[in-house]
Amino acid sequence: MMPLDGIRVLEVAMYGFVPSAGAVLADWGADVIKIEHAVTGDPQRGLRQTGTMRVEGDPNPNVEHANRGKRSLGLDISRPEGKEVLYELARHADVFLTSFLPGHRDKFGIDVDDIRTVNPRIVYARGSAFGPRGPEAGKGGYDMTAFWARAGTAASITPEGTDGIINPPSPAYGDTISGTNLAGGIAAALLKRERTGEPSVVDVSLLGSGLWAMGHATALSLHLGKPWIPPPVGTHGSVTNPLSGLYETSDGHHLAFVMMQPGKFWADVCRHIDRPELADDPRFDTAEHLVANTAEAVKILREVLATRTLAEWSRSFATLAGPWAPVQDSLQVGDDPQIRANEYLLPAGELELVASPVQFDVQAPHLGPAPEFAAQTEEILLELGLDWDRIIALKAAGAVT
Repeated sequence: MMPLDGIRVLEVAMYGFVPSAGAVLADWGADVIKIEHAVTGDPQRGLRQTGTMRVEGDPNPNVEHANRGKRSLGLDISRPEGKEVLYELARHADVFLTSFLPGHRDKFGIDVDDIRTVNPRIVYARGSAFGPRGPEAGKGGYDMTAFWARAGTAASITPEGTDGIINPPSPAYGDTISGTNLAGGIAAALLKRERTGEPSVVDVSLLGSGLWAMGHATALSLHLGKPWIPPPVGTHGSVTNPLSGLYETSDGHHLAFVMMQPGKFWADVCRHIDRPELADDPRFDTAEHLVANTAEAVKILREVLATRTLAEWSRSFATLAGPWAPVQDSLQVGDDPQIRANEYLLPAGELELVASPVQFDVQAPHLGPAPEFAAQTEEILLELGLDWDRIIALKAAGAVT
């Protein structure tokens, strides 16, 4: 049994951010009903080109990532008949999840008071670009604008002298992080309702999530009065620790050392790179000497590590005591045995998808595929108790797909 078995989520949302919260809740066992426009569906379904990658045909990972394990109902909530169905669904839901802006929530009759009128105990969760208060509460945005650019990551990751600004590392990067935050908030609100009987309104924004991701650097910046500035590309990570930084291997790949106590690990590293004599070198034989001679130690490590491939060093470093990791791309992670052992990548229909990061009782979630557009419309309406005459009438009126 998963923690959210028996919880029903009614999702009225589009694109990546808020639907990814629904995907996490589905991973945790919730029954997530995705409401899509009766004709056009979620615009995300039309997304084929992302960066340099283009997807032809189905399944489409651009849809599957944020919508796996849900059921889809095509519903036109601008029509009175469609709104009546939505309210009936809300009566039987535990969570109402939406990405709609305040003006559209009011226009379609799906704001907090509207939904609470039909279900006073429902947890109402909304994802926004800039938060529920302030002069921009009614503005829309995307992870590139609100999470990446405005919250500080883009400027903080772009080295001085770079021509332009570094883009997010992947599509829906800030969306997925923010969606996980929203799912966690919903889970906490469900626990509060269980204990007190009181439902909550849960708010998560891309801007707030971006700031949280940059929280350490932001705190330092505000305390010291200067922005976080990254080192130039290729600079060793630490000026006082040769075992905290990136090193290139002979095949053009890299590995990362993050050993915060270099004196503790130096001798072991020297043995693993077949240079045991360096452990007793007077330049490096104490933690203080290592700090003072970091530049020389880095130079030696760069020369040695550049003599073998990443695969060769990975085999050699399997018994290395200090923390290190290969620098892997988004394809190489599929061959990582540690990722496979923990089932962080799982089958979902015809695709493999990344599981949401929380596991319960050392068990990976079951990932179902994303639903085809409106695929469960009749099934969900029949569960509500509507008969076929009513369903046909709704279809004829254009209220459901």
